[in-house]
Amino acid sequence: MTPFGERVRRLRQAKGLQLKEMAAQLGVSAPYLSALEHGHRGRPAPGLIMQIAGLLGCIWDEAEELKRLAELSHPRVTIDTAGLSPARTELANRLAEKIATLPEDKVATVLELLKD
Repeated sequence: MTPFGERVRRLRQAKGLQLKEMAAQLGVSAPYLSALEHGHRGRPAPGLIMQIAGLLGCIWDEAEELKRLAELSHPRVTIDTAGLSPARTELANRLAEKIATLPEDKVATVLELLKD
């Protein structure tokens, strides 16, 4: 599941919306919305993000947060280190190698280091 999908699912459930009902209101298929929530689809289009935010009753800050989460939620990431230092290339490769087995506390630590 992606950060965007997790948030959408939580907001949808809090509103008491069934997946099929929300999909119909958005004009998308239930399988597409399910795949979006579970991280099996790439980032949604900006217009769909705003439709989702509106349907879920998100205020400005919440809508902006949904947009930010969508930007951070591509399930298949490619990192191009061409022209970067060897240390940066090593970092990208080590992260790719270890991401699936890193303990959650270490993931949280790395995320904290990378936040703006």
